[in-house]
Amino acid sequence: MFWIVVAILTAAVAIVLMYPLMRKTEVSQTRRDGEVAVYRDQLAELDRERAAGLIGETEAEYARAEIGRRLLAAADTRQDAESSARPLRHNLAVTLITVLLPALGLCLYIWKGSPEVPDMPLEARLEQPGNDMNLLVARAERHLAENPDDGAGWDILAPIYFKTMRLGDAELAYRNALRLQGPSTERLTGLGETLVASNDGIVIEAAREAFAEAERLRPGNPRARFYLALSLEQAGKAQEARAAFAALAADAPAGAPWLPLVREHIARTGGEAAPGPTAGDVAAAKDMTPADRQAMIEGMVASLDAKLKENPGDFEGWMRLVRAYSVLNNAAKAGEALRAGLQIFPPEGEEGKQLLALAKELGVSAGPVRMDGQGRAMPQGVTQ
Repeated sequence: MFWIVVAILTAAVAIVLMYPLMRKTEVSQTRRDGEVAVYRDQLAELDRERAAGLIGETEAEYARAEIGRRLLAAADTRQDAESSARPLRHNLAVTLITVLLPALGLCLYIWKGSPEVPDMPLEARLEQPGNDMNLLVARAERHLAENPDDGAGWDILAPIYFKTMRLGDAELAYRNALRLQGPSTERLTGLGETLVASNDGIVIEAAREAFAEAERLRPGNPRARFYLALSLEQAGKAQEARAAFAALAADAPAGAPWLPLVREHIARTGGEAAPGPTAGDVAAAKDMTPADRQAMIEGMVASLDAKLKENPGDFEGWMRLVRAYSVLNNAAKAGEALRAGLQIFPPEGEEGKQLLALAKELGVSAGPVRMDGQGRAMPQGVTQ
């Protein structure tokens, strides 16, 4: 059956390719026949004019000779074309199309193809999927259809569904994995992100609960913290969202790819994102000596310190400054930055609590604590 189909296709292609050649020859032949007929009509007209006395004998002979010469030339050209050139070109074209091209295609198939390999049905391909992702997924789906309680299988398949935007399947896979394997940060975060993507970027309540549980299991997860802050922003709680985004930015490692997005949300919720090093700064730092790199970092921290004195309401900036001085092992400056930040954001407020939590995490001391007039704990140097 395969070779019958190949033969039919080859014949069809040959006909399509030869048709323009055959048509062109026919048109050319018709044109030559028309030239001969015209010259013959001219000779007949010349005889009629000579009989009627409309042309002289001498002029008639000259005209007859010229028309005859042209007629003979046209007849010779037609005869030559029919006897040699046209059949030769036609035969070469037919040979090329009907013999050489199919033979060349067959040789290429035998050389590059696999005519000896039998057909492989779906069942056999699923047994040997190789690196074909679609076959791998189909094989996993077939396995899970037979073993629906295989939690590890759902755990593997869920992120693949999410990356291929099969969001309904991804949600089902994550929920099955959570039911069978138990909660984990990755599963809960994956489920939350799937629910957010399914709802056009809105952090619905089920997604918020998944992110909150992921954060409870492993505090400090940037993905969960980002979506929790986004849920506050979408709920209209701009101040709380800004504080959450600012805390996330303050804890971000240097060069984190998601940091520009966090700064954008800080600005969107009414804050002012402290600028980080530019791409040029990072590239230049790679070529510096350790001493020069340290000097550059200290200069950037000093620049941030000066900016905060001009704009003390930048909560994220104070978080970054305390962390920066702590990383530089400058405990005095870190404590000074913490006290200055607590003057703007009192310890009893949400931002103040975050500053104190950061200081506790970093081991930064704000100094001796004294009581204010209302019985509140105030670090030394903090005024009302």
